[in-house]
This record gives sequence, structure tokens and C-alpha cells, in this order.
Amino acid sequence: MSDVQLSGVHKSYGNVPVLHGVDLTIKSGEFVVFVGPSGCGKSTLLRMIAGLEHITGGEVRIGGKVVNDVPSPQRGIAMVFQSYALYPHMSVYDNMAFGLKLAKTPKAEVDKRVREAARILQIEPYLDRMPKALSGGQRQRVAIGRAIVRQPKVFLFDEPLSNLDAALRGQTRVEIAKLHDTLDATMIYVTHDQVEAMTLADRIVVLNAGRIEQVGTPLELYRHPVNTFVAGFIANHTMNFVAVTPKGSTLTLPGGKTIVTSNPQAAKAASLGVRPEHLGLTDTANAQFTGTIEVIEQFGEYALIHVLLADGNHLTVKLDGAPDLHLHTEVHVGLDPAVVHLFDAEGRALRSV
Repeated sequence: MSDVQLSGVHKSYGNVPVLHGVDLTIKSGEFVVFVGPSGCGKSTLLRMIAGLEHITGGEVRIGGKVVNDVPSPQRGIAMVFQSYALYPHMSVYDNMAFGLKLAKTPKAEVDKRVREAARILQIEPYLDRMPKALSGGQRQRVAIGRAIVRQPKVFLFDEPLSNLDAALRGQTRVEIAKLHDTLDATMIYVTHDQVEAMTLADRIVVLNAGRIEQVGTPLELYRHPVNTFVAGFIANHTMNFVAVTPKGSTLTLPGGKTIVTSNPQAAKAASLGVRPEHLGLTDTANAQFTGTIEVIEQFGEYALIHVLLADGNHLTVKLDGAPDLHLHTEVHVGLDPAVVHLFDAEGRALRSV
């Protein structure tokens, strides 16, 4: 295991900057996930750590050693890509052993490492199979096994589950979490999927337009986002945002209803954020919003209803179970002021403490 340190890391393609001075320390044994929208720089940053992209400025250290000019094979890392990139003419065993054989690792050691990786990944029965005889999930496990046998200082994953269907993504996500627990290895994982980030990470790094917006545990980012970008990006269902007009601790909502908040910075508020799970249906007297149901998404254990308000705003409300609701009917939505998030005109969070 090794820690990874990024100090003032920049990346430009010609005159076009894509990463703007990234500073980050990843502790030895930590599972860190880079998450952000397409084009935010997360995969580029991972490839710079791997040595697959030139570093325009700053330093990358692995295990305390500056590796800016160290070739990728000498950095002590192993990378798992979105594409399995298995050799189709080689068996599972030979695919996993190939890199070790190139490095002239003794035959007995190669066999030991391959069989141990196969045991960890539960692919022992498939060692003699060719890749074409495997499912997508099994091929991805072979690709991960090929990384494990190298016994790297750091594992790098670049959207490894993107090619899998929903059921396999969930299953393989659990396997990767178990793998981290078993190996106690340093892992850096890139995804655009918030569910993967929330369920796998010790810490999440939220990137936007080549800059780090926030770093924290999944619950820290869920409960205390630093701005509207993080608030809207983190969690399975997007946070609702509505404009507010403050007067002291009283906030006037679209439609004219008011709430009173205990946030001492309420007078600076320009918008209010509330997650779908913190809204509910209520009667007229207790409602802060009234609108018409536009869409109902049924998930079995819960439903998402999309409500159009009279002023054109939209709210998404998460309801437990399978409520008996119908499109184009009027509903009244209530919220608890204790669970709302307040943001200033620049989108920065106004903390209550």
C-alpha cells in the first residue's frame, strides 16, 4: 500500500487547460472515488496518476516519491479500464499470468498469485476458459484479477462497471467493496455514477470543470454540501432548488408561503434546497407548495412524483411504498425547515453552525 499526493496538478492540451491546480492527499489503504459530470477531468486525473498522461504542472507522489517522469510500469500501480481488454486467444489463467511472465516472475510464484487472485474473485472454475465463454461480469473480474496478481501499491479503476447491465453492476460493485476489505489496498475509482460513489467510497472527490468542488465522506457530502453543484450532484435523486426571499429568519417561498429557519445566515439566502426524501404530501393548511402531478415513477418500495407548481417551478417528491396517485391531480407538499439547505446568490452553502 502507498499514499498518493497531488500538489498543484495542472493539465493542458495546447492552450486549453483542463485541470486547474488540483491538491489532494489519498491515504494508504483508502478507497477514494472521483466523481463528476462528463468532461470534468476525472479520468484525465486518474491517467496522470497512472502515468498515461503527461503532467503539465505540479507534482504527483506515490509512496512519497515524485513520479512525474517515472514510466507507468515503474509506478507500482495497476489499472482496470472500462474495456476488459482481455486477450481473446488466451485462457483466463494465461490472461492473468501474462504480465507476470513478461516480468520473468518465477513459474511457481506466477501460479500462486493467479490462483490466489482467482480464489478472491471466485473465478477458480473459469481458469481454463477462453474470454468468449465468460459473461461480462466474469470478464471484468478477470481484468481485476490481472491487476491483483501484480500486487501493486495502488489500484486505479476507470469506470469499470459502465459496460455491465444494471444487475451485474450492483453485483460487481459489491465484489469490489469486498475486494478492498480483503486486500486493504489503496484504491482510486472514477465514475459518473453517484450510487457507485456513495456506496464504495471512504471519501468522495467531486470534480467540476477541472477543479475540486468538495472532498469528504459520502455522508458529509450528502448532509453538508458546500454549494449547489455538490448538492445537486450527490445522492441518487437530485435535490430540489427554489428561490426564496429572506426577511430575518423568515423565508418567503414561491407561491407566498413562508417558513422560519434557525439558520443564523438565513438573511443571506437566495435559494433553498431540499431533497425529495425530505418532502411529503400533506393537507392545505400544512403545505408550503401546491401543484399538479406531471410524472409518477414507481419503484415498488417507493415512488417519485414530479410536481409542477403554479409559478413554473418543479419539485420531485419521494414517497414510501406505492401511493395511489394519478397524473394531473392537485397535491399539497410540505417540508420540515430543519432539513432544508440554504444557499447564497453565488450558490455557496450557508451553514447553520
